[in-house]
Amino acid sequence: MKPVHIRRTIVASQVVEEITDIWCQWRRQKLPLYLFLAMCFNLVVAPMVYAATSEQLSRSQSWGLGLLGMLTLGLSIYLFFVMFVPEKF
Repeated sequence: MKPVHIRRTIVASQVVEEITDIWCQWRRQKLPLYLFLAMCFNLVVAPMVYAATSEQLSRSQSWGLGLLGMLTLGLSIYLFFVMFVPEKF
């Protein structure tokens, strides 16, 4: 019984270390977080696009159109800041 308990404790401590490592990397790398949030937001946008076209577009086309719209909006916001606040870049 005792070796099994020790083995589980070691596995649990390794899991905690891995979670801590992932948390630290998440704090440094923001791009994966932003991509995840964009995909989640597109889960809201794509059905609205699909409903607005009276089902003339397929679901994959609505998904792509939603991503394209979000990409265009993000790029325009980025370019706005680059033009008017060039000191940061």
